Amino acid sequence: MYRFLTLALPLVVYLAPGARAQGGTTCNITTPCPNSVPCCSSFGFCGTGSFCQTGCNPLASHALDSCRPDPVCQSGTHAFTDNSRIFSNATKFDGNVTAYDWVVNSGNIMNTNSSGGELALLLTETNGGTRVSSTRYIHYGRITVTLKTGRWAGIVTAAVTMSDVKDEIDWEFPGANTTQGQSNIFWQGFIPEKTIGGTHDISSDSFSNYHDYTIDWQEDQLSWLIDNKTVRTLKQSDMVGSDGVSRYPNTPSSFQMSIWPAGINSSAQGTIDWAGGMINWDDPDYKSAGHFYATIKQVTIECKDPAPPSQNVTSYVYAGNSSAFTPGVQFSNASVLLNAGERGAVGRDRFS
Repeated sequence: MYRFLTLALPLVVYLAPGARAQGGTTCNITTPCPNSVPCCSSFGFCGTGSFCQTGCNPLASHALDSCRPDPVCQSGTHAFTDNSRIFSNATKFDGNVTAYDWVVNSGNIMNTNSSGGELALLLTETNGGTRVSSTRYIHYGRITVTLKTGRWAGIVTAAVTMSDVKDEIDWEFPGANTTQGQSNIFWQGFIPEKTIGGTHDISSDSFSNYHDYTIDWQEDQLSWLIDNKTVRTLKQSDMVGSDGVSRYPNTPSSFQMSIWPAGINSSAQGTIDWAGGMINWDDPDYKSAGHFYATIKQVTIECKDPAPPSQNVTSYVYAGNSSAFTPGVQFSNASVLLNAGERGAVGRDRFS
């Protein structure tokens, strides 16, 4: 049984106090937020403050610039020898990406000193799962996460990119099968008609052994790799629909790692079946440790912006017509701090 060597960080409830609307206002692309509470959070509620940071949807907010700018990509390898670069509560994060590389959106984490240090994402019957997100965004590039998945029916380990407008690239691992991983994409929250998820073999048990899972996301094509071997590729040109709109992920995205409960009563039956059935809370592993878990060894991010940012670039901002299918993305020198001033100078366009 896995032995954890530090106390868990405080629980961050998935819909924590303050995550709901300030005044009860909900939002979507057809019903954007009013000026009084201009930011549409990732949960679909209007508000201010932390509502305007990571996950704030500019297409559903009062204006494209209601959300705070997204911190620009920075290449590097993130090891988890301790939790010093992880901020424990995303709702209280002030945007200081110099001090923190990751935020805990929900749930609990632990750190171990096994093999030089690992980050453990915990799932309990009451915490609803754990999700950790990068503080910086990536706008094309290559992300490799070295992880061990869960191994229990009904429990899903995931490593995904997620943009503010719900572009998403997925690695997912239903715990009932530890010899396969699944790839998928979403475009603005919907699975494109021209693609379906893929299932890919893993060379050895994904719970007992670390493997490298890569998302190689370029402007013209997207590939998924396991242990540096390509297992699936999609081309941008293949994602253009009959209406001429490309449904290819193309907006700046955070990188998120999670363990979540799919096999619970509130899930749709199809989700439960996909995850391998209902979670067994009487499982000996759970009884012994008090939680289920997945572990992360390291994450390597290689930025590949359409053009390299200049030295003074700090962020990405959305620009162009908010009713367009694909909003424009530009570089900016605006501060990403929550209480900073308004948007700074915007660089030349980076339309995707």
